[in-house]
Amino acid sequence: MPVDDRDLSATMPQTGQTDDLSNLLRCTSYSPSEQHRGSYASDSSDSVISTGSETESQIYKVVLLGEHGVGKSSLARVFGGVEDAGHDCDEAGNTYDRSMVVDDEDASIVLYDIWEQDNSQWLKDQCMRMGDAYIIVYSVTDKASFEKASELRIQLRRARQSENIPIILVGNKSDLVRSREVSVDEGSACAVVFDCKFIETSASLHHNVQDLFEGIVRQIRLRKDSKEENARRMANCRRRESIGKKAKRFLGRMVARKNKKMAFRQKSKSCHDLTVL
Repeated sequence: MPVDDRDLSATMPQTGQTDDLSNLLRCTSYSPSEQHRGSYASDSSDSVISTGSETESQIYKVVLLGEHGVGKSSLARVFGGVEDAGHDCDEAGNTYDRSMVVDDEDASIVLYDIWEQDNSQWLKDQCMRMGDAYIIVYSVTDKASFEKASELRIQLRRARQSENIPIILVGNKSDLVRSREVSVDEGSACAVVFDCKFIETSASLHHNVQDLFEGIVRQIRLRKDSKEENARRMANCRRRESIGKKAKRFLGRMVARKNKKMAFRQKSKSCHDLTVL
């Protein structure tokens, strides 16, 4: 699947639009070796996309989807470390790449914020097909964007019917409490119905943004890596858990087995846990 301008050119229909392709993706390259504007990424001279090294097979392509104004680009810029403090930027059309360490293992993410770059159906079809994982964003202050997120989940299911791709439903702008139109319970229930994960974030406060991208890496690994590798990672995570948290998780499973209503609640809780399927 396309990961840079050349690959997109190869797959793009010959409609005379190829000359404009350089404006379609503006790839920015970052490395976490130095802090950048208080974020957790910084400038680097080498792009993960363009290396062609042996690690390229381990690059995770993540695509942002969602209505205009929900904060997709703000999340992307926080991830890339180029956000402007106090400025809620939502200008799509960038691709960010970043290396990060998740569970003591290196991971490389290429994040595509191109859903609104072009109105062509071709680009939207490409977005639906090219991702290793998807982040569907809505604003907790906009009910219509929440309903649109549900529609996008259905479209993804149709486009990737036989694939078990990771999807995280993200309720952004959680800091705007007084303007909230979508509750946490509504977000959780939607995630349960559509069989995906759920998290609320605030791009402006950087709340849960790092958890989101670490979570998407874990979700990809759970599906792509061997059972032995994932069991080892899970064992390491469990060792770091407190005794109280372990006991609460065990009791929750026991109760859920005997009560259907409790089982639904337990599943609703698990949709918040980005470390498990």
